[in-house]
Amino acid sequence: MESETILLSLDKIPTMMNAAPARASIQPDSSSATRHPPAPHLLDTFRTPDTNNSHGRGSYHSLKTQNQNRRPRLKPFYDKSARTQATSHVQNLSEAKFVWSDGLDFGEFSGVKADRYQKDFPLRKALSEEVLLAYEMNGKPLNKNCGGPVRLVVPGWFDTNSTKWLCRLLLQAERAKGPFMTRFYNELDLTRDDGALRPVWEVKVNSMIVFPAQDSELTCPDVEVRGWAWSCDSVVAVDVSVDDGKTWIGAEVGPRTDFSWQEFMQVVSLPSLGRHRLTARATSRSGLQQPISGRRNHMHTVDIHLHEQSLT
Repeated sequence: MESETILLSLDKIPTMMNAAPARASIQPDSSSATRHPPAPHLLDTFRTPDTNNSHGRGSYHSLKTQNQNRRPRLKPFYDKSARTQATSHVQNLSEAKFVWSDGLDFGEFSGVKADRYQKDFPLRKALSEEVLLAYEMNGKPLNKNCGGPVRLVVPGWFDTNSTKWLCRLLLQAERAKGPFMTRFYNELDLTRDDGALRPVWEVKVNSMIVFPAQDSELTCPDVEVRGWAWSCDSVVAVDVSVDDGKTWIGAEVGPRTDFSWQEFMQVVSLPSLGRHRLTARATSRSGLQQPISGRRNHMHTVDIHLHEQSLT
């Protein structure tokens, strides 16, 4: 590998990456037990408190490593100023098309045993400036529940690609063949008619109504609808419906900073008393729009009820 072609910077990571780890099961407790995503109305602030973050645990085990004294906060994946310690399994670097990332968790997932967690993603994404190796968060060492001591961070992609407890990165000419690429984390490719699957990589355009909450009882017909929208390539429009998608009203959409979600807001008028269904539909910069149903990013709906306002 030529020195001017740098893929991975690990020169400032201490020997903890090569230390013999002591495996320890993450037992379900208040900090690491499985937590399902909170109800949308609990996500009404830009920063989500850690107590509201979801955790998936399964039957996996984490690693406790030694020598965790020195670590930089964030290190770009692509850095021409550092020495390269990535492993290449191709004869010529020009043949490399994918980066394989290995995590130190192991065990059984949905009946399939694996000695490691392994994912892959295209080299072109790895070379983008937003992809990071994270060692520290909010001024503190990255803890084990967040994937420390080292975690791969791939913004704009599903977090299953941001490998926790990172131990190895490989350059490869082909995609990996493990269960997390072939059996799990795939979806039907709707652009083809042969039933082919495609990897779950980029975050698809999506949105969520956080106010009003599901089953809200209202007395005023004018309702402020607020929520969040996001996509790998940003959101340019959000439409809101008060009649279960029959008609749409354009909402105000806030700007995106880096890969943050974007706030949207629109005041709508309910036409009559009784039950109404609010629906949000986001459109990405590339022109993709949320599907009505049947997909992981289908439109979000909230049912509300308008009562006659009491005069007492």
